[in-house]
Amino acid sequence: MSTFRPENTLSTGIQFKSDAFVVIIKTSWNASILDALELGCINVLESQKVAYKVITVPGAFEIPFAIQKTWHNSINKKPSAFIALGCIIKGDTPHFDYVCKAVTDGVLQLNLQLPVPTIFGVLTVDNEQQALERIGGIHGHKGEEAAITALKMIELFS
Repeated sequence: MSTFRPENTLSTGIQFKSDAFVVIIKTSWNASILDALELGCINVLESQKVAYKVITVPGAFEIPFAIQKTWHNSINKKPSAFIALGCIIKGDTPHFDYVCKAVTDGVLQLNLQLPVPTIFGVLTVDNEQQALERIGGIHGHKGEEAAITALKMIELFS
């Protein structure tokens, strides 16, 4: 696992909003991978003193619906951004392709419809080893990257 170092990753000159609020929507499938993705997000958000909430949905297909409902049901404090976290591992049927496309298209639509960004932190991998390589392995930490992207998008467009 990587250790997030804010001085290395966020040194872009962007000043982060102190009142930002990020909602992480994560799946319950592939729990050990998702726990690591979530922890990466939380480490970044806490290092920047950004408030957050985590909502768990059954599977990746449900992520766009949960984001849309969370936005519309938020009365007192609207989220500044959403982070979609999931891990879809390819199997022997075309189910992988359908779910990946649906989630990708759903997040794209949310980015075009909602006034706040939705960050795509969904791993779409052939096997568990590829997922492990993306939660602190040779391909970095996609949970951390998703949170950094959310913070940068909040500042660019708020």
